Amino acid sequence: MPERQEGVTRRTVLKGALAATGLLAAGGFGYRVAANLSGREYEIERTRALLASISPSSALDELPNIIVILADDLGYGDLSCYGSQSIHTPHLDRMAAEGARMINACATAALCSPSRAGLLTGRYPIRTHVPMPLYPAGRPMDIVFNAGGVYRYGVRGIPEDEVLISEVLLRRGYRTALLGKWHLGDRSPHLPNDRGFEQFYGALYSNDMDPYAIYRDGEVEIEPPVDQSALTQNLTAEALRFITENKDQPFFLYYAQPFPHIPLHASAAFRGRSEAGLYGDTVEELDWSAGEILRTLEELGLDDRTLVIFTSDNGPWWQGNPGLTRGRKNLPFEGGFRVPLIARWPGVIPEGIVPGALSMNFDIFATCLAAAGVSLPVDRVIDGKSLLPVLRGDSDALHETLYYHKGSRLIGVRHGDWKYLRHHMTDNGGYASLRQGPFLFHLDRDPNESYNLIESEPEVAAMLVRMLDDWDSRLDDNLRGWSG
Repeated sequence: MPERQEGVTRRTVLKGALAATGLLAAGGFGYRVAANLSGREYEIERTRALLASISPSSALDELPNIIVILADDLGYGDLSCYGSQSIHTPHLDRMAAEGARMINACATAALCSPSRAGLLTGRYPIRTHVPMPLYPAGRPMDIVFNAGGVYRYGVRGIPEDEVLISEVLLRRGYRTALLGKWHLGDRSPHLPNDRGFEQFYGALYSNDMDPYAIYRDGEVEIEPPVDQSALTQNLTAEALRFITENKDQPFFLYYAQPFPHIPLHASAAFRGRSEAGLYGDTVEELDWSAGEILRTLEELGLDDRTLVIFTSDNGPWWQGNPGLTRGRKNLPFEGGFRVPLIARWPGVIPEGIVPGALSMNFDIFATCLAAAGVSLPVDRVIDGKSLLPVLRGDSDALHETLYYHKGSRLIGVRHGDWKYLRHHMTDNGGYASLRQGPFLFHLDRDPNESYNLIESEPEVAAMLVRMLDDWDSRLDDNLRGWSG
């Protein structure tokens, strides 16, 4: 009898423990959901009102076409016009010779999704709740990121209350298309066709993520596994078709190339062609693709009325040339953030200029709106500025100060030639998992970030620390940057 009572007691205790665990888990889940919903600060009606206020142009034939070509993980030094001796990029070299080649352009993040969010919204990615890469729903990394709170406030796609270039230009009267990589959400209302792109042909994620399918608008056109060696050829054909079909009206083409992100692929015509292995072959095919777009614009008589911008979403990953800068993708050193940026618009951008203005890819948002004659939104902070005065050679001043984030953490600031990085995990070989720093660099004298001046320039370091603390405080007070 005592044994029976003991058994019952154990079962009772076990049941009670399980019940308590379930209640704690449910309570924790409920707390997470409530915290997520309250922290997002969504202002969808504000954005609807903003888009409704944008009127179609009364002179559509005077609007310039706009093409943004975005490479994936291309290094600052991977083009011959930026110093590569192993990869030959004659078409992009020509584009630079006939336009502007910027030497102090940065991405808004050293990773893909946040950099794309920054480019399309004109804002620091932290404001958009997309500070980290997104993963396919239900896949292991998606589950881990969600469980670990990596997805800021549980956001799994570019929020509905952010305004994208495509949405503004569509309201202005442009035909709009996205070709290539999206990587800002895999479910409605975060899909390309939900966000101002009338046409979408490409993938929802990076080419190393499973399942990797090619979509045409909302339908899968090429089931996994995709023959990625044909991707650049297919995307180029789609780009030429879109340009040709819309030659008599203004268009916005966002061509987000999937390469040279790994796995690397090139078509048979380009394999073995470069002196930099398969990576170089991939980049040379990308260069060919840009050349085909430029050739088509010339043949259709669209050269003088088309702004073309070429850049990369961040620095190179396992391969690629960061242009003699320190670091690579996912690091706050210049190799992770510094990217090539070439802009061409005959008759507007002088030939062969090399602006030294400090910029970030969120400036592309403001540049596109300025080209289309649309004022910047005043209901939210737009961190970017139009590049047009710099590209025209009218000014070499743009940003004096830029901030660097790694995920949700503010990690550094650049002010003029000075750059300060907080204590963080670095690229120091076997000690990469340990935090190093803080670091203070003078990028004009030390572009490779080789010499830490913390001890020799304590007053400069203190000033930059105050700037970081102030920026942190401003983000805490108004993360989304709503105004008005």
